Amino acid sequence: MELEHSFTVPVPVDQAWDVLLDVERVAPCMPGATLDSVDGDEIKGRIKVKVGPISITYAGTARFTERNRDAGVVTLEAAGKETRGSGTAAATIRSELHSQDGQTQVTVHTSLNVTGRPAQFGRGVMADISAKLIGIFATNLAEMLTTGNGSAPEPAVPEPAVQAAAQANGATTATSVPASRTPVAALAPAPAPAPAPAEDSLNLLKVAGLPVLKRIAATAGALLAVLAAVVIWRRRRRQ
Repeated sequence: MELEHSFTVPVPVDQAWDVLLDVERVAPCMPGATLDSVDGDEIKGRIKVKVGPISITYAGTARFTERNRDAGVVTLEAAGKETRGSGTAAATIRSELHSQDGQTQVTVHTSLNVTGRPAQFGRGVMADISAKLIGIFATNLAEMLTTGNGSAPEPAVPEPAVQAAAQANGATTATSVPASRTPVAALAPAPAPAPAPAEDSLNLLKVAGLPVLKRIAATAGALLAVLAAVVIWRRRRRQ
């Protein structure tokens, strides 16, 4: 199965290259992925996939087979197997990085081979899911880079807070805080909201949504029609 997708990284090519090859940094951007180890060009990890009530975990190894910084090309070969089943997945992923208005356009060509339960979805569903996953990965990556590059400096400690801290440590101050000053609680910045917990599995129905449901419904409908025909035929034979 051949798939092709593209996405934009909001940083110049040189920076995007360093980020995308930093596996430990970008792995959390992919939902359901868990990085176990990185040893040179070899990467070991797992990805947990959920399709409705069915949960599948793949464990495997990936290896960089090409890194051409001047051409902006990187190739990764990956292979995995179900931890509780006979299904397998193998892929060769070739990414090309191009400069575009100060940002980086990444084109990804994937040769994918899947066996087992997910293979029953067919190429159409797999293409839909892959496109959604690339979109999620790109969004998470852009958010990570934006947060990392645009973090605000720590605010200076307000004077009343400094005096309160000094008094708590047993020090004395020569001046007192005027009553008209703004209370410390009002000056202190509001605490940042806690980040939403990452999902421990990749929910394909949630990711792909309606396209997958439509295909599953069509398949289930066809199976039900066949079963109904068989039941009717058997009943007529008995009569």
